[in-house]
Amino acid sequence: MQAIIATDRDAGVEGLTLADLPHPHAAENDVVVRVHAAGFTPGELGWPVSWTDRAGRDRTPSVPGHELSGVVAELGYGTTGLTVGQRVFGLADWARDGSLAEYTAVEARNLAPLAADIDHTVAAALPISGLTAWQGLFDHAGLTTGQTVVVHGAAGGVGSIAVQLAREAGARVIGTGRAGDRDLVLGLGAQAFQEPDADPGEQVDVVFDVIGGDVLAKSAALVRPGGTLVTIAEPPTVLPKDARAVFFVVEPDRARLADLAQRVRDGRLKPLVGEVRPLAETPDAFTRRRRVPGKTIIRVATD
Repeated sequence: MQAIIATDRDAGVEGLTLADLPHPHAAENDVVVRVHAAGFTPGELGWPVSWTDRAGRDRTPSVPGHELSGVVAELGYGTTGLTVGQRVFGLADWARDGSLAEYTAVEARNLAPLAADIDHTVAAALPISGLTAWQGLFDHAGLTTGQTVVVHGAAGGVGSIAVQLAREAGARVIGTGRAGDRDLVLGLGAQAFQEPDADPGEQVDVVFDVIGGDVLAKSAALVRPGGTLVTIAEPPTVLPKDARAVFFVVEPDRARLADLAQRVRDGRLKPLVGEVRPLAETPDAFTRRRRVPGKTIIRVATD
């Protein structure tokens, strides 16, 4: 099969190449998915887990990418709940070869069924972005109706879903981003828009950060006492006064994936798909030379 492999952790994107690999093995409770569409996180080549297995052993060359949508091609021993030929989407394991390949072995519990009326490119934009947005807003920050939330990077994959989920929950949403993203973010349901380093003129209940750096540091002052600063970028070094700060890594959740997919089917949630590129163009897609709102998706196979 063909796959994108990362050959050198020091080379970064320059070490990505298209190569032929053996067909993956379905271990116990695994499925092998024929990948139709896959997503990636631009910074994942810098994660230690991208280069080692769960025991800390080197696994170079590795296949990056952790979001996928496709069709079950094979069941491992003891696998239940899914069938060969079934459409599925979800998260590939962090410490194993990922989704930027024609076939990927994934723990069955990390996948959810995918209805026929959701395109694979849309489904591949949901797992990390959708679960991260939900877990950050509700599991970690406890956002409720009537509260105010600042969502940094509101035109990105995670931020755009966070805006929609927060708005549907009855929160007041202030989205941040580049000036050119204003109309898009307001169209997603945000009541206000500003650039990330602007002062909203008030303290808020929740700040959801996906940027890190100076934006994260300045966000501490935006959180009211009793509120929550939640970030996926890095552990915060500047903490809000009399408020919580949470750094987290998204966790797989089959039930929540199914809920997010139903919201898409109902028209209540629209993942922003930016560019759709073929597998061979993955190294170029990682460089993000052209800034496009939403999430870049790699199309691997077709129905």
